[in-house]
Amino acid sequence: MQSDTTSPICNRCILDSTIPNIHYDEKGICNFCRMHDVLDQKYPLNEVGRKKFEMIIEGVKKNGQGKEYDCVVGISGGRDSSYTLYIAKKMGLRPIAVHFDNGWNTEISVRNIKNATEKLEVDLHTHVADWEEFKDLQIAFLKASVSDVEVPTDFAIISVLYEVAKKYGIKNILIGHSFRTEGIAPLEWTYIDAKYIRSIYKMFGKKKKITSFPLMSMTQLIYYTFFLRMNFIHVPEFIEYDHDKVNKVLTEELGWQYYGGHHHESSYTEFIQSYLLPKKFNIDKRKLEFSALIRSGQMKRDDALNELKKPYPYRQDLIPYVMNKMGLNQQEFEEILSAPPKSFHDYPSYYPIIQLMKYPIWIACKFDLLPQVFYEKYIN
Repeated sequence: MQSDTTSPICNRCILDSTIPNIHYDEKGICNFCRMHDVLDQKYPLNEVGRKKFEMIIEGVKKNGQGKEYDCVVGISGGRDSSYTLYIAKKMGLRPIAVHFDNGWNTEISVRNIKNATEKLEVDLHTHVADWEEFKDLQIAFLKASVSDVEVPTDFAIISVLYEVAKKYGIKNILIGHSFRTEGIAPLEWTYIDAKYIRSIYKMFGKKKKITSFPLMSMTQLIYYTFFLRMNFIHVPEFIEYDHDKVNKVLTEELGWQYYGGHHHESSYTEFIQSYLLPKKFNIDKRKLEFSALIRSGQMKRDDALNELKKPYPYRQDLIPYVMNKMGLNQQEFEEILSAPPKSFHDYPSYYPIIQLMKYPIWIACKFDLLPQVFYEKYIN
């Protein structure tokens, strides 16, 4: 999907008026670029940043003394999480790898996880959600007609990471997210909280109550963050993280295999990003990724604009595969596609409370108690 050439577009990246709440300064630079610059100063790729990262790693080792593991690393089989696990071992850490299996793993992602954990000699904890329940939750989000249909998986991953860390008395959780390669998503595209998930499931699900995986409450989040003092460390944000170089390292040392698209290690993510979002919501998440790569010097702006002229790629059998796996007939699928788009504002959530808690969230993000995504979403 191409940027709307009749609407404003950032002079630095390629974000345009299809991005909710975007605005531009007097130089035509968007607010998402300014957020990138703030984070760039927090995570500098220089000697200061290198020493800061080394100090953090030493702190992880110190906190983990006498324990079976000193950190938790989330792993999906994708590039970012696999490299985060690789770096953790290279830095001398003793991680336990944690994977949340929602039923949509590709064969490549399963192989990548197996190869990485075995070659790096890392124990793997996999939390497998009950397929029928999780499928019902995903269908509920599709029927709710919101664009943030993947937040059940995202929130479950965070909940499982916290749960495993608590079980082993671990304070540090390593994740592979980086604003320099992932970009910064607008709140309206990826809102997330437990009340929001439960409210949609209660309205559109069959069982009405989730039982097969942890869904962290607001109280639990506060407990993990401010009482247990658990930290999130965004490893790729402290290091030079070039996609081509990372691919080469992972391929040669871990037998890692690329899966053909951004986060396409999950068939459901491929369906959502490549088909549902562009077709129903006019959302092209390549704009976020390409803009991040432009800002970090890994992609030329003209190349990104030309790439956006091409349809979002996905494998030919993807749509029938998703419909069959979810048990949706053609009429049900078309009803989902044709339903008027809605947003998290249309459903009960903790958003009003979160607005009142912006300052505590800012403090927690500043000291890396919460994932950086909370800063990107709720503070700016």
